[in-house]
Amino acid sequence: MDNKLFLKAREQVLGAGTEPNGIGTLGEKTLHAVLKQYLEPERQYQEVPVGGFVADIKRDRRIIEIQTRSFDRLLKKLPELLQEHDVTVVYPLPHRKTLSWIDPETGETTKARRSPKTGTPADAFRELYKLRPLFPHSGLTIHIMMIDLEEYRYLNGWSYDKKRGSSRCDCLPSQIAAEYMLCIPQDFAQLLPPLPKPFLVKDLMKAARISQRAASCGVALLRALGVIRQCGTQGRAYCYELAEEEENHG
Repeated sequence: MDNKLFLKAREQVLGAGTEPNGIGTLGEKTLHAVLKQYLEPERQYQEVPVGGFVADIKRDRRIIEIQTRSFDRLLKKLPELLQEHDVTVVYPLPHRKTLSWIDPETGETTKARRSPKTGTPADAFRELYKLRPLFPHSGLTIHIMMIDLEEYRYLNGWSYDKKRGSSRCDCLPSQIAAEYMLCIPQDFAQLLPPLPKPFLVKDLMKAARISQRAASCGVALLRALGVIRQCGTQGRAYCYELAEEEENHG
């Protein structure tokens, strides 16, 4: 993690825009472009054709894919890439975020306001669950980057204040807050917040501040990887604990 180089990559990307501030003027979304420039500043290794796909970054047998949204398209892409390459999937998640509103008619931008929500690595569970058929794989690494972001949205929604149903203009990354490298099953335990022993799905929901669906995806993924195990019930709910803890109790 090098925020000095990260800010340099951001300035290089914003400088390529057609407007003075670069917001919303790029053909490629800014977050994706900045991460690509940060992880590989040499253009010859960016956007490299590989078979029927185009890799975000490729050097020799190493490929980096930056995924800012759904992992659905990776289910087709990764199996082919992993046949002959080591692949790192970079997944940026919002850590702290500020929000500014842009009037689409005048271009006027409001003062940024900070969102009360702070993201956690557990926010990755829903998308990682989609890749469970590929885990574990010696050539596959997941690189989660918690990013502080400046979000810009257009005041073009359907509500009276035009905020609900509004469209996002862009997200500008400001710094890297934390990073998590997931190479082997045990690494996935890093995504868990402090939890009671044993814990329920609802405990994970509360501690990580994620939805029930996301927490259920996390539990299912970690069970499939052997990171956690079921250890009884509490009422009608299943209890879980880290597999290594169960082994220590044995």
